[in-house]
Amino acid sequence: MDNKNENKPLKQKDNNKYTGLFKNIGLWIVIFIITVILIRFINQPTQQQVKNLTFSAFIQSVNSDQIKSVVIKGNDISGITKNNQNFTTYAPEDPNLVKTLLDKNVNITAKSKDADSLWKSILITWAPLLIIFVLWWVFFTRQMQSGSGKAMSFGRSRAKLMNEGLQNITFKDVAGIEEVKSEVQEVIEFLKNPQKFTRLGGRVPKGVLLIGAPGTGKTLLAKAIAGEAKVPFFSISGSDFVEMFVGVGAARVRDLFMQAKKSAPCIVFIDEIDAVGRYRGAGLGGGHDEREQTLNQLLVEMDGFIANEDVIMIAATNRPDILDPALLRPGRFDRRIVVHAPDLKGREEILKVHTKKIPLETDVDLNIIARGLPGATGADLENVANEAAILAAKKSKEKVTMQEFEEAKDKILMGVERKSMIIGDLEKKLIAYHEAGHALVAKSIPNADPIHKVTIVPRGVALGLTLQLPTEDKYTISKQHILATITVLMGGRAAEQIALGDSSTGASNDLEKATELARKMVCEWGMSDKLGPITLGKKEELVFLGKEVARQNEYSQSTAVEIDGEIKSIIMTCYNSATDLLKKKIDILNKFAAKLLEKEILDANEIDAIVNPQ
Repeated sequence: MDNKNENKPLKQKDNNKYTGLFKNIGLWIVIFIITVILIRFINQPTQQQVKNLTFSAFIQSVNSDQIKSVVIKGNDISGITKNNQNFTTYAPEDPNLVKTLLDKNVNITAKSKDADSLWKSILITWAPLLIIFVLWWVFFTRQMQSGSGKAMSFGRSRAKLMNEGLQNITFKDVAGIEEVKSEVQEVIEFLKNPQKFTRLGGRVPKGVLLIGAPGTGKTLLAKAIAGEAKVPFFSISGSDFVEMFVGVGAARVRDLFMQAKKSAPCIVFIDEIDAVGRYRGAGLGGGHDEREQTLNQLLVEMDGFIANEDVIMIAATNRPDILDPALLRPGRFDRRIVVHAPDLKGREEILKVHTKKIPLETDVDLNIIARGLPGATGADLENVANEAAILAAKKSKEKVTMQEFEEAKDKILMGVERKSMIIGDLEKKLIAYHEAGHALVAKSIPNADPIHKVTIVPRGVALGLTLQLPTEDKYTISKQHILATITVLMGGRAAEQIALGDSSTGASNDLEKATELARKMVCEWGMSDKLGPITLGKKEELVFLGKEVARQNEYSQSTAVEIDGEIKSIIMTCYNSATDLLKKKIDILNKFAAKLLEKEILDANEIDAIVNPQ
């Protein structure tokens, strides 16, 4: 909802950038033109019409008393006639020439040709270069000193200072994370009224670390803090500290805290702090690479020998597992606040925030939309509201209806429809039975998530899709629910085998997901009846890469054979269950596939009418 306000300065910044670019190009064009004109002026002086006379014509003009004055430079003679006509001529060696000119009362000026040529040569050669150098130096120094990009200021902090009144986002614009807001409001109150807490011996927290998945609203919360806090707010990204030049990052950290001390009490916000705060000793440069020097300086500034009492650090990351332990200890980041994905009530509140400026039809129920998007983050919900508004605008509607929200939800959850994709009748029939198998198994077994929609229209990378949506938010998953999920995944392959007597590559993704779930049941979640409630294997991570790259086997070869056997047993048991169920309901399966071939898209009510006819 704040995109309009945020894009204004961005657009203005882009316009200024292009205006500066055009000014620079224009300046260089002017320099080039001036230089060319100057060289031509020196080489060919602009005079009134100069007439080139032969020497005989020149002598005749002298004898006829038509010459007023002459300038003699060696054998070159130039002058002016009594009619004010400029002329030049070349004179041979004539000892009587000067006497003849004096007899005719001609004004004679003599100049050394060598001295004049040397001066002219120097002027032609060096003057243009000197002018170009001076103009270039003026241009270069102006460019390097403009804005914050000074030529020798690599060590200056790139933090943006946001004073009161510059931020129009407040806590009213942040919804769905009430507990987090209360924690952060407490920190702001520390800054506004520190005596309230210090009178009993408490101290202001040094730092607050916001932890959460992408899109949960960490940066938006920081913007709201900037809008609510009546103190200076410095904002910078973790990647802004690190450069290829050694020592630049540490210098920028020092400069940032120097600026913050001058503005204390204040808040410093570092977004994506994992870019600079990863484990030390894991980089390619050992313990002396540039990133680690930057982190060391940050640790010292946060809680070193000299305390920064009135500077509070707020940082955001979605990878707390790769941060250096020294950064997370009390005295640096005293508080770690987890920003979870919102629950049902939170999703509804977020949708209200993002639809404030969207005209809604009376049939729009935000509670139903929020209920159909379990696990969605604030960014996901904003995207749904935006897509619905775009779809309504495409249809030239004055208000957004529930239909647009449903279409937007399907577009985000399932992908964009590819109706232009041509699929043969046999392949289309195979896809219909595959999706019907998924849906029928899901409708027939307990513990499976409800079916929301089934389609055989290609969406995204899938040729068909069966969408299941849980009725409520789940924070733990039971063994029976996982087995039901694997059974539903195997229902597509089972339907292909039963109805067409063949199998296709369309089940590859289903098999991959089923195998992954079965392996986690055995190796991570201790859900194997044969191997028991133990964890097998250990994650092996390269902290420098920041992700899991392997799983270290800490068991014998015989145990590995048992693990493979258990995984296969779980998958085959679920596959056989799906096959038996579909064989018993073959008539409903045929009816389901036929209806899919006819309508291509079936919603929950239409599916209920097929599976449970009245």
